[in-house]
Amino acid sequence: MQKEVLSQITCAHATSVVAAKRYLTCEGHSTYLSCDYGYIKVLSANYGRMDKSTCSAKKPHHQLSNVHCFQERSLKIMSDRCNGRQSCAVPAVNSIFSDPCVGIYKYLDVSYFCLPYQRSVFCEYQEGVISCASGVIFIHLANYGRRDRTTCPHKLATTSDCYSPQTSSLRSRCNGKKSCKLVASNGVFSDPCYGVHKYLEVIYSCSYLV
Repeated sequence: MQKEVLSQITCAHATSVVAAKRYLTCEGHSTYLSCDYGYIKVLSANYGRMDKSTCSAKKPHHQLSNVHCFQERSLKIMSDRCNGRQSCAVPAVNSIFSDPCVGIYKYLDVSYFCLPYQRSVFCEYQEGVISCASGVIFIHLANYGRRDRTTCPHKLATTSDCYSPQTSSLRSRCNGKKSCKLVASNGVFSDPCYGVHKYLEVIYSCSYLV
């Protein structure tokens, strides 16, 4: 069960104001994040329980008693799986997040923005360039690995859980430039998942220096 709730959080981006979306998903179900325009940027996430009313239907009192149940890795897990994508699905289960409070019925609380970034993907061994016709490059997210099995199809696309964040390294290499040449290879980024065909995924915007 997933419920969308009204969020008052906004983000100023360029000349527009972007409102955050917030979803609550009960344990055992999947949360679905999507953007009609732009790409996902997870703002906050918690798999646990912070009140007694959310996802409480037909649950005994003892499964709702801990309202200070917080899984601190929730934001990283959701960011790894969803940031920079137009849609993603993540099961709200202990096998993904681990169990922060045994015996308590939990829920996943996620807030995110849809931001107007650009996305470039380079399959393993491929060279390419990211560029800005106006302004200069600012890297928001970069990952070398594999987050789905459909991007860069290959017989060795055997997992969707290969994460090697490269945001910092690409920021130092590309930020402030009009164009930036990239090579998707283990020689540049090392090998985060041996035997898997990977790709370099880059989310960026074209900013103006002030």
